[in-house]
Order: sequence, then structure tokens, then C-alpha cells
Amino acid sequence: MYTLILSISCSVAVSVLLKVARRHDIQIDQAIAFNYVMAGSLCWLLLGPQPQALFQSASPWPLLMALGLLLPSIFLVMAKAVQQAGIVLSDVAQRLSLLLPLIAAFTIFGEPASQQKLLGIAIALCALTALLWRPGNRHAESPGQGGGLLTVALLLGVWFGYGTIDILFKQMAKMGSAFPTTLLGAFMLAGLVSFAYLFLRRAAWNVRSVAAGLALGLLNFGNIYFYVRAHQVYSDNPTLVFSAMNIGVIALGTLVGAGVFRERINWVNAAGVALAILAIFILFPR
Repeated sequence: MYTLILSISCSVAVSVLLKVARRHDIQIDQAIAFNYVMAGSLCWLLLGPQPQALFQSASPWPLLMALGLLLPSIFLVMAKAVQQAGIVLSDVAQRLSLLLPLIAAFTIFGEPASQQKLLGIAIALCALTALLWRPGNRHAESPGQGGGLLTVALLLGVWFGYGTIDILFKQMAKMGSAFPTTLLGAFMLAGLVSFAYLFLRRAAWNVRSVAAGLALGLLNFGNIYFYVRAHQVYSDNPTLVFSAMNIGVIALGTLVGAGVFRERINWVNAAGVALAILAIFILFPR
């Protein structure tokens, strides 16, 4: 059980770090770049990847390049979403991105649709609509929570970005790429893209941002590592891992957002959180 608790905690802690970054003069783009230094190093040390396999002719370089661009990009979108919409809605939008891989399972990977999955998709769409509902846009309730098209676009970006990344990883698994090697390659390319972007912008390096990036990388890797370990520990019950992870992140993110940062959500958003939890229960096999 400790593996699930640690994975959930790391996932929510990433959102918390992104939330407090601005007020502590942390440059998100620099933190994201050094995040991949830490995450890649931990991947190398703990998961035993085989980097030489990346240079074989069968390596899925188009997919790796897509991940190399998407991983740092979605971090920036997530950071902005947390600042604009708050931890609660951003985390739920991320968890609802599971909807996209499910659709891809039907349309790309040829998995047959079931009534249970179609019902779950319908409820997830209703949950997404409720989460994006922002009445009184001209009167935001707190400086960190704005409304309007920007908030909607950011939450949709989180939803679409994380869903697309998940599909790419699933495609890699179908092609036979080993997860540790694929993950290391994605971290390396994402780091190269991030540092190239910073050098082109002639960024003024900030020690505080570097330290925050290393902490972010630790949390980011911890989320993935303990999630994989949970699947190994509960190998005969993957539904437990899937359900506990997603519902745990939503529940803990809601508690942290409302209790620590005093984030306010309207009753429609609260209904969206409830619908999201219901959708996750339905979508994962019994």
C-alpha cells in the first residue's frame, strides 16, 4: 500500500510545487529543464535502462521525438493551469485524460467497445464539461483563479496533452520498446528540447529555479517509479492500482487545494469532481 500512497503524494506534490513556484521567484521553464536532469539520472540508476537500444534501427524515433516535445510542453501548460485554475481542477483534468487512451483503444488499437466503457466515457465527458464551467468570469474569486477562455483552454490543454502522451507510451509498448529505455530516451530528448529553448532565449540562470527543478524531477520520477512498483506489488489486481491512483490524486488534490491554498470551486465544479470519480470507477475493469 505504501507504493500507492507515495505515488499519489508525489503526483499531488508536483502540482503544489508548480503552484508555489511563482511566489518564490522560480522560473518554471528552468525548473522543467533541470527536472529532466534529475528524472533521467534516477531512471538510469534505479531502472536499469539499455540506452544503446535507442540507436537500433527498430527504435521508434518519431514517437520518442513527439514525447521529447510534448513532455516539457505539457509541464508548462500544467504549471499555467495550476496558477490559473488551481490544483483541484488541474489534477482532475489530468486524470480525465484517461478518456483519450480509451477512445484510442477503440479506434487505433482495435479493442471492442463495451457498454461499461461507453457509459464511463459519457460520464467523463459530462465531468469535463462541469469542470470547465466558470460562471462569473469577470469576478474571479482569488488572484490565482481566473476564468474565461484562458482557463478553459489550459484545462483542455492539460486533458489533451496528458492523454496524447499516454497514447504515445501505449504505442511504444505495442512496438515492444522496454519501458525503462523508452522513459530514459523521452527524458533525454525532453531535457535537450528544454535546454535548447532556454539557451535560445538566453535565459538568466536562477539558482533557486535549478534547485526547484531538481526537486521537481525527484517528485516526477517518484510518481512514475512508485506507480510501477505498485503494479508489481499488486500484479494480480491492476484495477486496485488504477482506481486508487486516480481517485487518490483527485481526493488529495482537492483537500490540498481547498485546505492549504483556499481554492474555491463552485457547485458545478464540485459535481464535476464527483462525476470524474464515478467515471474512473466505471472505466476501469472490475
